Amino acid sequence: QVQLVESGGGLVQAGGSLRLSCAASGRTFSSYAMGWFRQAPGKEREFVARIRWSGGSTYYADSVKGRFTISRDTAKNTVYLQMNSLKPEDTAVYYCAATRRWMATTTYEYEYWGQGTQVTVSS
Repeated sequence: QVQLVESGGGLVQAGGSLRLSCAASGRTFSSYAMGWFRQAPGKEREFVARIRWSGGSTYYADSVKGRFTISRDTAKNTVYLQMNSLKPEDTAVYYCAATRRWMATTTYEYEYWGQGTQVTVSS
């Protein structure tokens, strides 16, 4: 099994920045893709970004492209989501997830999930 623990959420003003971390344990991740998702109250959980553990290839949702950056630290088994130019519409619970499907961008393709961390952006 894989355990994922998110951290770094909080309250920031519009235009500010925040970095989320996802610490992974339990297995090696060379064949995995790691994703970030978010869910606002009353809305479906949506894809934010994905990174392949091997090689570091990334992919972003159009809504965050150019503002968010996903990265990973192999030595620390940790995935990050650097969020810049935050907007009130970015407010949501952010989840870290893992999958063996390297091209995955939907919730049903991910088998491991963290507990989520709240990000609130004030205007």
